[in-house]
Amino acid sequence: MKDVGDDSFYYFPARIWLDTEGNPIQAHGGGILYDDRSDMYYWYGEYKDGPTYQAHKDGPARVDIIGVGCYSSKDLWTWKNEGLVLAAEEKNETHDLHKSNVLERPKVIYNERTGKYVMWMHIDDANYTKASVGIAISDYPTGPFDYLYSKRPHGFESRDMTIFRDDDGVAYLIYSSEDNSELHIGPLTDDYLDVTNVMRQILIKQHREAPALFKHEGTYYMVTSGCTGWAPNEAMVHAADSIMGPWETMGNPCIGGNKMFRLTTFFAQSTFVVPLPGLPGFFIFMADRWNPPDLRDSRYVWLPLVVGGAADLPFEYSFGFPLWSRVSIYWHRKWKLPDVWKG
Repeated sequence: MKDVGDDSFYYFPARIWLDTEGNPIQAHGGGILYDDRSDMYYWYGEYKDGPTYQAHKDGPARVDIIGVGCYSSKDLWTWKNEGLVLAAEEKNETHDLHKSNVLERPKVIYNERTGKYVMWMHIDDANYTKASVGIAISDYPTGPFDYLYSKRPHGFESRDMTIFRDDDGVAYLIYSSEDNSELHIGPLTDDYLDVTNVMRQILIKQHREAPALFKHEGTYYMVTSGCTGWAPNEAMVHAADSIMGPWETMGNPCIGGNKMFRLTTFFAQSTFVVPLPGLPGFFIFMADRWNPPDLRDSRYVWLPLVVGGAADLPFEYSFGFPLWSRVSIYWHRKWKLPDVWKG
């Protein structure tokens, strides 16, 4: 029988994406945890289903903290709402999670030693002067998470951030610092509840934020955005042999669409890169198309990311021959994972 236009399992970047109950998914600035124990994918992100406003005349658009949403899936396409796994604090105005503050980019990893699910997030006040990370912990991927504390890692400001767990079980915090002019990276303690005193400054004076890390054949890659508030800008991809650096900038990974699309990361901003076991060199690039007039209606842009092929910007020191494979993020109005991949 001829295909009658069945759209199931197709991703439509930047279209409204509904959960299994028919409600728009609320998991902005999100990340994905694959959980071996339940054989499920969990998508955590900012739950922004509230009114957008400015805390003061020149302040950035914001939605009060509602909490961290969690969605579960076997196939990375059908998402069931698991509810708020970390909720705002309504009454205590001194609490980090008081609704008047900022909670962004929550990421969850599992600690094999302690059996705990650990969430790291960007914690800030309405003016973005607190610039801290927050840590929460749970016995279950679906929460509830207990909020532990916030801090400035290594004594530095921390705004956009992410967490990366390496194959050897060591986890790392990567965060924008020094007025977002550079990134800092350092390992977490064995229980994932704090940073150690080891830290490297990377991409100094490059003004990158929204880091998303992944690893392919022993090489570390990172996609970042520039710093233009809610407005989209040009993504860059960076590579390193060691996660602590040195990191080299390889250029803009975006392919397809028109030039404006490529110079604005398809009008979106990176948040996470999902590895697909069984599809080596193939990943899902997750990004947010922010909508500052109505942040709850910000859309998700998921696109195929492929590692392989020559890099476009040769490095001076390698005599024109790049040391790394090219990273390409391909624009599609509609796409699906290869049939050989089954979640």
